[in-house]
Amino acid sequence: MALWRNRDFMLLWSGQAFSSLGTTVTQTAYPLLVWDLSHSAALVGLVGGLGTLPYIFLSLIVGALIDRWDRKRLMIVCDTGRAINLASVLVVMWLGRLTVAQICANTLIEGTFYVFFNLAEVSCLPQVVSKEQIPLATSQNEATTGTTVLVGPALGGALYTLSQSVPFLADAISYVISVITLSFIRVPFQGKRQEGQQRKLLAEIREGLAWLWHQPLIRFIAFLTGGCNFIGAGLLPVLLVLVKQQHGSSLAYGTILTIGGVGAIIGSLLGAPIQKRYRFGPVIICLIWFEALCFPLYAIAPNPLLLGVISACLFVAGPIYNVVQFSYRISLIPDELQGRVNSVFRLLAFGFQPFGFALTGLLIQWFQVIPAILFLSACALLLAILTSVNKHVIHAGRT
Repeated sequence: MALWRNRDFMLLWSGQAFSSLGTTVTQTAYPLLVWDLSHSAALVGLVGGLGTLPYIFLSLIVGALIDRWDRKRLMIVCDTGRAINLASVLVVMWLGRLTVAQICANTLIEGTFYVFFNLAEVSCLPQVVSKEQIPLATSQNEATTGTTVLVGPALGGALYTLSQSVPFLADAISYVISVITLSFIRVPFQGKRQEGQQRKLLAEIREGLAWLWHQPLIRFIAFLTGGCNFIGAGLLPVLLVLVKQQHGSSLAYGTILTIGGVGAIIGSLLGAPIQKRYRFGPVIICLIWFEALCFPLYAIAPNPLLLGVISACLFVAGPIYNVVQFSYRISLIPDELQGRVNSVFRLLAFGFQPFGFALTGLLIQWFQVIPAILFLSACALLLAILTSVNKHVIHAGRT
Protein backbone atom coordinates (compact mmCIF):
# COMPACT_ATOMS: atom_id res chain seq x y z
CA MET A 1 0.00 0.00 0.00
CA ALA A 2 1.28 3.46 -0.93
CA LEU A 3 2.15 5.73 1.97
CA TRP A 4 -0.41 8.36 0.99
CA ARG A 5 -3.16 5.72 1.32
CA ASN A 6 -2.04 4.87 4.87
CA ARG A 7 -4.48 7.08 6.80
CA ASP A 8 -2.77 6.72 10.15
CA PHE A 9 0.70 7.49 8.82
CA MET A 10 -0.59 10.54 6.94
CA LEU A 11 -2.19 11.86 10.13
CA LEU A 12 1.02 11.25 12.07
CA TRP A 13 3.12 12.81 9.32
CA SER A 14 0.92 15.87 8.75
CA GLY A 15 0.74 16.71 12.46
CA GLN A 16 4.50 16.44 12.80
CA ALA A 17 5.00 18.54 9.65
CA PHE A 18 3.21 21.47 11.31
CA SER A 19 4.99 20.83 14.60
CA SER A 20 8.38 20.59 12.91
CA LEU A 21 7.82 23.88 11.09
CA GLY A 22 6.84 25.59 14.33
CA THR A 23 9.89 24.17 16.11
CA THR A 24 12.22 25.38 13.35
CA VAL A 25 10.70 28.85 13.64
CA THR A 26 11.42 29.03 17.37
CA GLN A 27 14.85 27.44 16.96
CA THR A 28 15.64 30.38 14.71
CA ALA A 29 14.06 32.91 17.08
CA TYR A 30 15.61 31.70 20.35
CA PRO A 31 19.26 32.50 19.46
CA LEU A 32 18.20 35.89 18.11
CA LEU A 33 16.24 36.61 21.28
CA VAL A 34 19.11 35.54 23.56
CA TRP A 35 21.54 37.62 21.52
CA ASP A 36 19.29 40.69 21.72
CA LEU A 37 18.97 40.26 25.51
CA SER A 38 22.64 39.52 26.25
CA HIS A 39 24.89 40.06 23.18
CA SER A 40 26.80 36.98 24.36
CA ALA A 41 27.81 34.08 22.07
CA ALA A 42 28.46 31.98 25.18
CA LEU A 43 24.85 32.42 26.34
CA VAL A 44 23.56 31.62 22.85
CA GLY A 45 25.52 28.36 23.00
CA LEU A 46 24.38 27.67 26.57
CA VAL A 47 20.68 28.05 25.76
CA GLY A 48 21.06 25.85 22.68
CA GLY A 49 22.81 23.19 24.75
CA LEU A 50 20.19 23.21 27.50
CA GLY A 51 17.54 22.09 25.02
CA THR A 52 19.34 18.80 24.42
CA LEU A 53 20.61 18.29 27.97
CA PRO A 54 17.54 16.25 29.13
CA TYR A 55 18.57 13.46 26.75
CA ILE A 56 21.64 12.82 28.89
CA PHE A 57 19.72 12.42 32.14
CA LEU A 58 16.35 11.07 31.04
CA SER A 59 16.61 9.03 27.86
CA LEU A 60 17.36 5.62 29.43
CA ILE A 61 14.52 5.87 31.93
CA VAL A 62 12.15 7.32 29.34
CA GLY A 63 13.02 4.54 26.89
CA ALA A 64 11.98 1.88 29.39
CA LEU A 65 8.77 3.76 30.21
CA ILE A 66 7.97 4.11 26.49
CA ASP A 67 7.91 0.31 26.22
CA ARG A 68 5.43 0.19 29.14
CA TRP A 69 3.09 3.15 28.51
CA ASP A 70 0.57 4.00 25.81
CA ARG A 71 2.79 5.78 23.29
CA LYS A 72 0.04 7.75 21.54
CA ARG A 73 -1.42 9.08 24.78
CA LEU A 74 2.04 10.09 25.93
CA MET A 75 2.70 11.99 22.69
CA ILE A 76 -0.56 13.92 23.10
CA VAL A 77 0.36 14.87 26.67
CA CYS A 78 3.83 16.00 25.56
CA ASP A 79 2.62 18.27 22.78
CA THR A 80 -0.01 19.74 25.08
CA GLY A 81 2.72 20.48 27.61
CA ARG A 82 4.92 22.05 24.95
CA ALA A 83 2.10 24.36 23.84
CA ILE A 84 1.56 25.50 27.45
CA ASN A 85 5.31 26.00 27.89
CA LEU A 86 5.45 28.35 24.90
CA ALA A 87 2.34 30.16 26.12
CA SER A 88 4.24 30.99 29.32
CA VAL A 89 7.03 32.57 27.22
CA LEU A 90 4.46 34.73 25.46
CA VAL A 91 2.84 35.87 28.71
CA VAL A 92 6.13 36.89 30.32
CA MET A 93 7.29 38.54 27.09
CA TRP A 94 4.10 40.59 26.82
CA LEU A 95 4.56 41.66 30.45
CA GLY A 96 8.05 42.89 29.58
CA ARG A 97 9.75 40.64 32.15
CA LEU A 98 11.46 38.05 29.94
CA THR A 99 15.03 37.16 30.96
CA VAL A 100 17.69 34.75 29.72
CA ALA A 101 17.13 32.71 32.91
CA GLN A 102 13.45 32.25 31.97
CA ILE A 103 14.43 31.23 28.44
CA CYS A 104 16.82 28.65 29.91
CA ALA A 105 14.01 27.21 32.03
CA ASN A 106 11.60 27.04 29.09
CA THR A 107 14.28 25.43 26.94
CA LEU A 108 14.83 22.72 29.56
CA ILE A 109 11.09 22.06 29.80
CA GLU A 110 10.80 21.85 26.01
CA GLY A 111 13.78 19.49 25.90
CA THR A 112 12.24 17.24 28.55
CA PHE A 113 8.96 16.90 26.67
CA TYR A 114 10.93 16.30 23.48
CA VAL A 115 12.72 13.28 24.98
CA PHE A 116 9.41 11.57 25.75
CA PHE A 117 7.77 12.56 22.45
CA ASN A 118 10.71 11.76 20.20
CA LEU A 119 11.34 8.28 21.62
CA ALA A 120 7.64 7.46 21.44
CA GLU A 121 7.43 8.68 17.83
CA VAL A 122 10.50 6.68 16.72
CA SER A 123 9.26 3.56 18.50
CA CYS A 124 5.76 3.71 17.02
CA LEU A 125 6.75 3.97 13.35
CA PRO A 126 7.09 0.18 12.77
CA GLN A 127 3.50 -0.17 14.04
CA VAL A 128 2.13 2.53 11.72
CA VAL A 129 3.87 1.35 8.52
CA SER A 130 5.09 -2.01 7.26
CA LYS A 131 8.78 -2.98 7.35
CA GLU A 132 9.04 -2.45 3.59
CA GLN A 133 7.67 1.09 3.95
CA ILE A 134 10.09 2.17 6.69
CA PRO A 135 12.73 3.63 4.30
CA LEU A 136 10.06 5.53 2.35
CA ALA A 137 8.41 6.78 5.54
CA THR A 138 11.78 7.83 6.93
CA SER A 139 12.61 9.55 3.64
CA GLN A 140 9.28 11.38 3.68
CA ASN A 141 9.92 12.50 7.26
CA GLU A 142 13.37 13.72 6.23
CA ALA A 143 11.83 15.57 3.27
CA THR A 144 9.48 17.25 5.69
CA THR A 145 12.41 18.17 7.90
CA GLY A 146 14.23 19.54 4.86
CA THR A 147 11.20 21.59 3.87
CA THR A 148 10.89 23.04 7.35
CA VAL A 149 14.61 23.85 7.32
CA LEU A 150 14.01 25.53 3.96
CA VAL A 151 10.97 27.53 5.03
CA GLY A 152 11.29 27.75 8.82
CA PRO A 153 14.47 29.82 9.32
CA ALA A 154 13.48 32.54 6.84
CA LEU A 155 9.95 32.50 8.25
CA GLY A 156 11.32 32.60 11.80
CA GLY A 157 13.61 35.50 10.96
CA ALA A 158 10.80 37.38 9.24
CA LEU A 159 8.32 36.75 12.07
CA TYR A 160 10.92 37.76 14.66
CA THR A 161 11.55 40.99 12.73
CA LEU A 162 7.79 41.62 12.74
CA SER A 163 7.53 40.98 16.48
CA GLN A 164 9.59 39.00 19.00
CA SER A 165 6.50 37.14 20.21
CA VAL A 166 5.06 35.96 16.86
CA PRO A 167 7.44 32.98 16.29
CA PHE A 168 6.56 31.53 19.70
CA LEU A 169 2.83 32.00 19.13
CA ALA A 170 3.12 30.18 15.79
CA ASP A 171 4.96 27.25 17.40
CA ALA A 172 2.35 26.95 20.17
CA ILE A 173 -0.38 26.71 17.52
CA SER A 174 1.59 24.01 15.67
CA TYR A 175 1.62 21.84 18.82
CA VAL A 176 -2.16 22.19 19.11
CA ILE A 177 -2.50 20.96 15.50
CA SER A 178 -0.27 17.99 16.34
CA VAL A 179 -2.47 17.05 19.31
CA ILE A 180 -5.56 17.10 17.08
CA THR A 181 -4.05 14.87 14.37
CA LEU A 182 -2.70 12.38 16.92
CA SER A 183 -6.17 12.09 18.46
CA PHE A 184 -7.61 10.78 15.16
CA ILE A 185 -5.07 7.99 14.63
CA ARG A 186 -6.68 4.57 15.06
CA VAL A 187 -3.79 2.10 15.02
CA PRO A 188 -2.14 1.31 18.40
CA PHE A 189 1.40 2.62 18.71
CA GLN A 190 2.76 -0.56 20.31
CA GLY A 191 2.27 -4.30 20.01
CA LYS A 192 0.27 -6.25 22.57
CA ARG A 193 2.03 -6.74 25.88
CA GLN A 194 1.43 -9.81 28.03
CA GLU A 195 0.21 -9.20 31.56
CA GLY A 196 2.81 -9.71 34.26
CA GLN A 197 5.66 -9.12 31.81
CA GLN A 198 6.96 -5.98 33.53
CA ARG A 199 10.07 -6.23 35.68
CA LYS A 200 12.08 -3.73 37.63
CA LEU A 201 12.83 -0.61 35.61
CA LEU A 202 16.59 -0.97 36.05
CA ALA A 203 16.50 -4.52 34.68
CA GLU A 204 14.58 -3.37 31.61
CA ILE A 205 17.02 -0.50 31.02
CA ARG A 206 19.91 -2.96 31.29
CA GLU A 207 18.28 -5.18 28.67
CA GLY A 208 18.18 -2.30 26.16
CA LEU A 209 21.80 -1.42 26.92
CA ALA A 210 22.89 -5.04 26.49
CA TRP A 211 21.09 -5.43 23.15
CA LEU A 212 22.79 -2.38 21.63
CA TRP A 213 26.19 -3.15 23.15
CA HIS A 214 26.21 -6.60 21.55
CA GLN A 215 25.53 -5.05 18.13
CA PRO A 216 28.98 -3.58 17.30
CA LEU A 217 27.89 -1.83 14.10
CA ILE A 218 24.85 -0.16 15.70
CA ARG A 219 27.00 0.76 18.72
CA PHE A 220 29.60 2.47 16.51
CA ILE A 221 26.91 4.29 14.49
CA ALA A 222 25.43 5.60 17.74
CA PHE A 223 28.78 7.14 18.72
CA LEU A 224 29.34 8.36 15.16
CA THR A 225 25.94 10.07 15.13
CA GLY A 226 26.79 11.65 18.47
CA GLY A 227 30.01 13.05 17.03
CA CYS A 228 28.19 14.43 13.99
CA ASN A 229 25.58 16.06 16.24
CA PHE A 230 28.35 17.55 18.40
CA ILE A 231 29.70 19.29 15.30
CA GLY A 232 26.25 20.18 13.98
CA ALA A 233 25.25 21.76 17.30
CA GLY A 234 28.18 24.14 17.01
CA LEU A 235 27.02 25.28 13.59
CA LEU A 236 24.23 27.58 14.84
CA PRO A 237 26.38 29.83 17.06
CA VAL A 238 29.08 29.82 14.36
CA LEU A 239 26.64 30.98 11.69
CA LEU A 240 25.03 33.57 13.95
CA VAL A 241 28.36 35.19 14.82
CA LEU A 242 29.59 35.05 11.20
CA VAL A 243 26.42 36.82 10.06
CA LYS A 244 26.72 39.49 12.75
CA GLN A 245 30.39 40.05 11.87
CA GLN A 246 29.39 40.51 8.23
CA HIS A 247 26.73 43.03 9.37
CA GLY A 248 23.90 40.76 8.33
CA SER A 249 20.35 41.02 9.71
CA SER A 250 18.17 38.50 11.52
CA LEU A 251 16.50 37.83 8.18
CA ALA A 252 19.91 37.09 6.61
CA TYR A 253 20.64 34.53 9.33
CA GLY A 254 17.32 32.82 8.64
CA THR A 255 17.92 32.96 4.89
CA ILE A 256 21.25 31.12 5.26
CA LEU A 257 19.49 28.26 7.00
CA THR A 258 16.77 28.39 4.34
CA ILE A 259 19.36 27.96 1.58
CA GLY A 260 20.69 25.04 3.61
CA GLY A 261 17.17 23.62 3.59
CA VAL A 262 17.36 23.25 -0.20
CA GLY A 263 20.19 20.79 0.34
CA ALA A 264 18.19 18.98 3.02
CA ILE A 265 15.27 18.47 0.64
CA ILE A 266 17.60 17.12 -2.05
CA GLY A 267 19.16 14.77 0.48
CA SER A 268 15.79 13.52 1.66
CA LEU A 269 14.73 12.71 -1.90
CA LEU A 270 17.95 10.78 -2.48
CA GLY A 271 17.86 8.91 0.84
CA ALA A 272 15.48 6.05 0.03
CA PRO A 273 16.91 5.25 -3.45
CA ILE A 274 20.46 5.26 -2.09
CA GLN A 275 19.44 3.08 0.86
CA LYS A 276 17.83 0.60 -1.53
CA ARG A 277 20.62 0.51 -4.11
CA TYR A 278 23.89 0.70 -2.19
CA ARG A 279 25.44 -1.09 0.75
CA PHE A 280 25.30 0.56 4.16
CA GLY A 281 29.06 0.79 4.75
CA PRO A 282 30.25 2.66 1.63
CA VAL A 283 27.36 5.13 1.89
CA ILE A 284 28.15 6.03 5.51
CA ILE A 285 31.89 6.39 4.82
CA CYS A 286 31.32 8.68 1.81
CA LEU A 287 28.85 10.86 3.71
CA ILE A 288 31.15 11.38 6.70
CA TRP A 289 34.07 12.33 4.44
CA PHE A 290 31.87 14.71 2.49
CA GLU A 291 30.91 16.54 5.69
CA ALA A 292 34.53 16.64 6.86
CA LEU A 293 35.62 18.28 3.62
CA CYS A 294 32.78 20.82 3.55
CA PHE A 295 32.91 22.16 7.11
CA PRO A 296 36.28 24.03 6.90
CA LEU A 297 34.86 26.14 4.05
CA TYR A 298 32.92 28.21 6.60
CA ALA A 299 36.25 29.76 7.65
CA ILE A 300 36.79 31.36 4.23
CA ALA A 301 33.21 32.24 3.16
CA PRO A 302 33.15 36.03 2.64
CA ASN A 303 29.38 36.67 2.62
CA PRO A 304 26.01 35.25 3.74
CA LEU A 305 25.24 33.87 0.27
CA LEU A 306 28.28 31.59 0.29
CA LEU A 307 27.55 30.62 3.89
CA GLY A 308 24.17 29.46 2.63
CA VAL A 309 25.69 27.50 -0.25
CA ILE A 310 28.10 25.69 2.10
CA SER A 311 25.20 24.92 4.43
CA ALA A 312 23.19 23.52 1.50
CA CYS A 313 26.06 21.17 0.63
CA LEU A 314 26.35 19.99 4.24
CA PHE A 315 22.60 19.59 4.62
CA VAL A 316 22.45 17.21 1.64
CA ALA A 317 24.38 14.61 3.60
CA GLY A 318 22.33 14.72 6.81
CA PRO A 319 18.99 13.32 5.52
CA ILE A 320 20.72 10.58 3.49
CA TYR A 321 22.66 9.54 6.59
CA ASN A 322 19.49 9.53 8.71
CA VAL A 323 17.45 7.49 6.22
CA VAL A 324 20.19 4.90 5.79
CA GLN A 325 21.12 4.42 9.45
CA PHE A 326 17.57 4.70 10.82
CA SER A 327 16.10 2.20 8.35
CA TYR A 328 18.96 -0.19 9.06
CA ARG A 329 18.68 -0.19 12.83
CA ILE A 330 14.89 0.15 13.27
CA SER A 331 14.25 -3.03 11.28
CA LEU A 332 16.58 -5.00 13.57
CA ILE A 333 15.11 -3.95 16.94
CA PRO A 334 12.24 -6.07 18.38
CA ASP A 335 9.10 -4.02 19.09
CA GLU A 336 9.20 -4.77 22.82
CA LEU A 337 12.70 -3.24 22.91
CA GLN A 338 12.13 -0.27 20.60
CA GLY A 339 11.87 2.34 23.34
CA ARG A 340 14.82 1.06 25.36
CA VAL A 341 17.24 0.45 22.49
CA ASN A 342 16.36 3.72 20.76
CA SER A 343 16.79 5.54 24.06
CA VAL A 344 20.33 4.17 24.39
CA PHE A 345 21.10 5.01 20.77
CA ARG A 346 19.73 8.52 21.09
CA LEU A 347 21.44 9.10 24.40
CA LEU A 348 24.72 8.56 22.57
CA ALA A 349 23.51 10.41 19.48
CA PHE A 350 22.08 13.50 21.19
CA GLY A 351 24.04 13.45 24.42
CA PHE A 352 26.96 15.25 22.78
CA GLN A 353 24.83 18.13 21.49
CA PRO A 354 24.82 20.23 24.69
CA PHE A 355 28.62 20.09 24.74
CA GLY A 356 28.74 21.10 21.07
CA PHE A 357 26.54 24.13 21.68
CA ALA A 358 28.27 25.22 24.88
CA LEU A 359 31.87 24.50 23.86
CA THR A 360 31.50 26.24 20.50
CA GLY A 361 30.01 29.30 22.19
CA LEU A 362 32.90 29.42 24.65
CA LEU A 363 35.49 28.94 21.90
CA ILE A 364 33.98 31.85 19.99
CA GLN A 365 33.95 33.96 23.14
CA TRP A 366 37.58 33.13 24.02
CA PHE A 367 39.29 32.74 20.62
CA GLN A 368 36.89 34.21 18.00
CA VAL A 369 34.89 32.31 15.42
CA ILE A 370 37.58 31.08 12.97
CA PRO A 371 39.47 28.98 15.57
CA ALA A 372 36.10 27.50 16.59
CA ILE A 373 35.45 26.49 12.97
CA LEU A 374 38.90 24.91 12.70
CA PHE A 375 38.34 22.94 15.91
CA LEU A 376 35.02 21.55 14.64
CA SER A 377 36.64 20.77 11.28
CA ALA A 378 39.34 18.74 13.05
CA CYS A 379 36.63 16.80 14.88
CA ALA A 380 34.90 16.05 11.56
CA LEU A 381 38.16 14.82 10.05
CA LEU A 382 38.75 12.51 13.02
CA LEU A 383 35.25 11.00 12.62
CA ALA A 384 35.89 10.38 8.92
CA ILE A 385 39.15 8.55 9.63
CA LEU A 386 37.63 6.40 12.40
CA THR A 387 34.67 5.48 10.19
CA SER A 388 36.92 4.54 7.27
CA VAL A 389 38.92 2.04 9.35
CA ASN A 390 36.02 0.47 11.27
CA LYS A 391 35.68 -3.10 10.02
CA HIS A 392 31.98 -3.35 10.95
CA VAL A 393 31.14 -0.31 8.82
CA ILE A 394 33.34 -1.44 5.93
CA HIS A 395 31.65 -4.84 5.66
CA ALA A 396 28.07 -3.77 6.49
CA GLY A 397 25.57 -4.76 3.79
CA ARG A 398 21.84 -4.24 3.40
CA THR A 399 19.08 -5.23 5.83
